[in-house]
Amino acid sequence: MNSSEWQKSTFSEAASNCVEVRALEGAIELRESDEGDVIVHTTRLKFADLLQAAKVGEFDHHATT
Repeated sequence: MNSSEWQKSTFSEAASNCVEVRALEGAIELRESDEGDVIVHTTRLKFADLLQAAKVGEFDHHATT
């Protein structure tokens, strides 16, 4: 990812309640599409760790159905 454009998951489809991500000035930024003024900044390494943890289900207990 090398874009300053916000990207959302294809799983979000047309919904506006999703997490968006972008790379900007060597960092990674995340925001909720419906609250675009609240942005979380992190490093590429920490973001990669977060993605890996999510992939293996580490946060599944926080999910609601």
